Parts: sequence; C-alpha cells; structure tokens
Amino acid sequence: MNKPIRILVIGCGNMGASHATAYHHMPEFEICGLVSRGESKTRLNNKLGVNYALFEDMDTALNETKPDAVCISTYPDTHEEFALKALDHGCHIFIEKPLADTIEGSQRIIDKAKETGKKVVVGYILRHHPSWIRFIEEAQKMGKPLVMRMNLNQQSHGFMWDVHRNLMKSLSPIVDCGVHYIDVMCQMTRSKPMTVSAIGARMTDDIAQDNYNYGQLQIRFEDGSVGWYEAGWGPMISETAFFIKDVFGPKGSVSIVAKDAGSSGKSDDVDSHTKTESIRVHHADIDEKNHFTKKDEWINMKDEPGHQELCDREQAYFLRAIEEDLDLTDHLEDALNSLKIAFACDESVKTGKLVHL
Repeated sequence: MNKPIRILVIGCGNMGASHATAYHHMPEFEICGLVSRGESKTRLNNKLGVNYALFEDMDTALNETKPDAVCISTYPDTHEEFALKALDHGCHIFIEKPLADTIEGSQRIIDKAKETGKKVVVGYILRHHPSWIRFIEEAQKMGKPLVMRMNLNQQSHGFMWDVHRNLMKSLSPIVDCGVHYIDVMCQMTRSKPMTVSAIGARMTDDIAQDNYNYGQLQIRFEDGSVGWYEAGWGPMISETAFFIKDVFGPKGSVSIVAKDAGSSGKSDDVDSHTKTESIRVHHADIDEKNHFTKKDEWINMKDEPGHQELCDREQAYFLRAIEEDLDLTDHLEDALNSLKIAFACDESVKTGKLVHL
C-alpha cells in the first residue's frame, strides 16, 4: 500500500472542518497539521478526538510538517498567497472557491500549478452532488433558449453573520456564492456568456462603504438563454423566497422542490443550501385544445448526500486527481470562467452599466 498523502489543513471553520473530517476518515490521507489564527483548530481537534499538530501560521506549518498536499479553506483574500506558497513547497492543493479574490491572482495560481506539475482542485461542491448533476441533465432536455432562475438569500445571524461580514471584506455575496450558480448555468447551456448586468444594495453599516450585502445578476448567453441569480446576507434579509432553483425552455421546465430545506429558519443552514429533496419535471406538450398531454414527473431525491458526504466526495475526487494524474485543465478554466463572470457582475453593480464579456 502507498504511503498516505500528508495533508496540511489551513482554515478550520465550517468548510475547513468538514474537509478535515473527510481526511480524518480516509486512510489515503494523513493530517499532519491544522492551521488557524483563532480557536477553531482546537475545537476541531477536540471534535475529531485526535491531537493533530496545531499552528498559528502557514509558514511555520509548511516548514515543520513538509506536507504533500494542502487544503485551503480560509477567507478569499488569502487564497492567492497561500496557494502560491503551497505550490512553491511542492504541494498539491484543494482550495475552497473562489480560486482567488482577483482574476489575475487566479491566473497566477493556474500558471504556477502548470509550472510545478501539481494538482489544484477548486471546491465546486455542486459538481459532486448527484441531484444537481441530474438537475443539469434534465434542464438540458428542455431545448433552447433556457431561462434559469436561482437564488440563495441567507437571513444570517449569530456566528453566520460574523462569517458573512468577514467574507464581505473581500467579496460580495453575488461573487462568493454566485460562482456556484453561474457555473451551473454554464453547464446547462454549454454556451458562451455574452453580457451581464447587475444591481446591489448596501443595507448595513457593518460593511465597507463600497460593498453591498444584497445583489442580483442577469446573464445573456450566445444561444439566447438568460440566467438570473440573487444573493443577500444579513439579519435583515427575508427568508420567504431564499430557495429558488428553476429552469424552463421551449419543451418544459425543471424545478428543485425542497419542502423541508426551503422552509422557515433554514436560510443560513449550510446543509439546506445543497439539498434538492425532489425535482419536478414539467412537459410543455399540449393537444388541439391546449391541454397538457403529459403529467408532471417527480424525481425523488430523498437519499441524497448531506453536506459532510458531499465534502467526502470532493476529497475523493482530489485523491483521484493526485493518484490518477487527472488533467485538470478544464476544471481550472471553468473555475476561472465563472469567476470572471461574477466579477463582471460586481463591476456592473458598481458602475450601473451593462458589461460585455
């Protein structure tokens, strides 16, 4: 048996803890250290029931543990610096989305990965979710153009409001969350995005003057498809319509119907953000009297994976990328493309102008 891959976990908050839990239970990985500035690493150690080495800073951890791989789940404004350091140390990288907080920084990471021959996997969790894969497949059967309607508003409070305020020091909600759903829209259409427009509102003094905690974006694709996405964070956000994932085309529509995950009090519950529970497929076929000829289909997704299992699947893919030397060129290009679109939307919010891609 090959030696386990020694992995250093940097960032031990929500996502970092979930990824560390995956590594902890995978014999192919061996955690060689946990890195965070606060107490999250100690809490994670206690949760896992193992005394992994704890570090306050990445440089010390890299030099002392000499890992084979690094998991980066810190705030986006640190991603570029940490990823480049890890690659310089000869490490493979799993990094939470977005790849970096600038396009230029993302490109530098991609270039360095090619130069060093190391694997970089970006945490696009929906790409590993069987229900979302099915949702995309069903949407692709509806013809062109597609109309795609999605949102993820979060009535965040307590700890999650602290998390969101920290995230907004470097990114807006429609960039941080939007890259997931922009990526989904690009997969559904398989078409080139042409223009974006977006609006935003700053509804709290708890964030910088030039940022906003609510945003809505619209994308127009080359094939005529259009997509809409909105995201808002904060204690003032309504949770009445936080869970809309809906697509329609000439042949009908496909909708995620999550009665439990979309219910009251779930908008800042991370487990609810990826759940589908069921997919409703509607067919547009009508007879001579304009009556529908087919009943709606319900695809039951009750056995879908939870948040931790999705993180387990992400790390299984990371392992495959390393062990099987997977070509991640398209993976990284898709991550860069969705980020370019999201930043164009951010530009549209701040300038009030349509942005051509």
